[in-house]
Amino acid sequence: MSNTQSQRLMVEWHSINWRKLERSVYKLQKRIYQASARGDVKAYRRLQKTLMKSWSARALAVRRVTQDNQGKKTAGVDGVKSLTPKQRLELTDILNLGTKVSPTRRVWIPKPGTEEKRPLGIPTMKDRALQALVKLALEPEWEARFEPNSYGFRAGRSCHDAVEAIFKAIKLKPKFVLDADISKCFDRIDHEALLRKINTFPTIRRQVRAWLKAGVMDDKQLFPTSEGTPQGGVISPLLANIALHGMEERIKQYANTLPCKDGLNKRDTRRSLSLIRYADDFVILHENITIVQRCKEIISEWLKSMGLELKPSKTRLTHTLNQYEQEKPGFDFLGFSIQQFPVGKYHSKRGFKTIITPSKQKQKVHYEQIANVIETHKAAPQAALISHLNPIIRGWANYYATVVSKVAYSDIDDLTYQKLYAWAKHRHPKKNWGWVSKRYWQSIGGDNWIFATRKEGLTPTRLLKHADTPIVRHVKVKGESSPYDGNLVYWSTRMGKNPEMPNRTSKLLKKQKGKCTHCEMFFRESDVLEVDHKIPKSQGGKDIYDNLQLLHRHCHDTKTANDGSPGIKSGCNSAEPKPTRILEKVKDKWVMRYA
Repeated sequence: MSNTQSQRLMVEWHSINWRKLERSVYKLQKRIYQASARGDVKAYRRLQKTLMKSWSARALAVRRVTQDNQGKKTAGVDGVKSLTPKQRLELTDILNLGTKVSPTRRVWIPKPGTEEKRPLGIPTMKDRALQALVKLALEPEWEARFEPNSYGFRAGRSCHDAVEAIFKAIKLKPKFVLDADISKCFDRIDHEALLRKINTFPTIRRQVRAWLKAGVMDDKQLFPTSEGTPQGGVISPLLANIALHGMEERIKQYANTLPCKDGLNKRDTRRSLSLIRYADDFVILHENITIVQRCKEIISEWLKSMGLELKPSKTRLTHTLNQYEQEKPGFDFLGFSIQQFPVGKYHSKRGFKTIITPSKQKQKVHYEQIANVIETHKAAPQAALISHLNPIIRGWANYYATVVSKVAYSDIDDLTYQKLYAWAKHRHPKKNWGWVSKRYWQSIGGDNWIFATRKEGLTPTRLLKHADTPIVRHVKVKGESSPYDGNLVYWSTRMGKNPEMPNRTSKLLKKQKGKCTHCEMFFRESDVLEVDHKIPKSQGGKDIYDNLQLLHRHCHDTKTANDGSPGIKSGCNSAEPKPTRILEKVKDKWVMRYA
């Protein structure tokens, strides 16, 4: 292919009318969601076939795995990664279900806070794009069917929603808790049971079966996969959620058989028994210990149908307020410690308060991470140390900014100060403390003892404090709401209030009213967002809010290419006039033409 043709293909990818494609795909997804919600199987299967055959969906699937996803530069067994615009178009054209599947590449990554390692299965780029395409069709169908208290790996739902659901379940009455974990959930799911549960048309079923049976390459050896879903695939979280779908309904069925007591009707009895799940971690809550024990047996039997079982070492039965047998009150869930404490009648008319804090283990792991950074930067400049510590502090503090965290924040700040004190004394062993403190600590804006750089006439680089993070109560997602229900204003507003959303990104999201300034589409929960300088720094742009905008990652790529930033080879900066790309639909197929 000549350079001119190659350059034209590059321009073509960047000049695609992505707004039109996204609107077309989202309309189909919304119709699939609505058809699934009303139980119209024939309608949503017809729409799924239409979606997967469309050029728009194939192009969006390719863009997702080659431009947006974090693993876009990670190769599968074929060694392919970081596709060029020309290769993306070629992949879009050959993206069809039923093609041969390659085995996944085994990568071992450490589990946070443990010495164990978790196996990831990295599919090839083509398989990732195919999985993204199938996910576009399957996810809306299952979002309409998933249970309201399922929060893991779902668009628009988070750990904080699960914790808030637990708080609402126990805030009025102490309850017994079954805190359970499924043993090696991703590795042991029964393939045939999963395929029966998906219950889709043959083309998708054969493709999903092929992915499940593809095998894995580990150290140049091919191992068969007779069970489990590969962690690392685009569609794996959705398949795991489908496998575990039905646990909550099974518990509710049992609740309907319970006798009504204390004036409660069937509806209240059903509500008083709760199962809240985040991926393979779940809790069952009820005030009666016998009912909770029976629920454990029911769930164990239910899991056997999917080839799964509870992990005894991570399954405990306890109470939220009182000690039960040898178990202390309260439990840990998703890094939070949830416990109730007795108080006087002037504190609470119920005689107890529900307090949620960062778990002791997570506090320990976080401090060890800070201490390790300080230890490994003994010879580094103060500014470099601060630049390494601030993202760690900001991310951890934001995650726990919705619960009672001020005491934990202050404790970690005190320990961090002691570590920094030792760091500073180590650098200047012959200087007294007064000299050292003046060199590394300052008073800024009325705050004393701020670990910050001292540069005359320049804004100092300061270390963030955990305790400066404001505590803001999280608002739980509405029961069975979904990003496919069409209420884009609600979902874009929730994104800005997500506790893990950086402050600058949240402000820009609010300023732009939830829309990308480049494509003018609403940001969605699955989108990857990036902050862009309207006038690039290389052209004299300043790092101030008036010069910042929030874009999709793919929109940012296009905008940066058009800015002519160094290192960007997109073909958009050539001396030739850019051809105008036109999409025409001929006999149900999109044809690309130039004007």
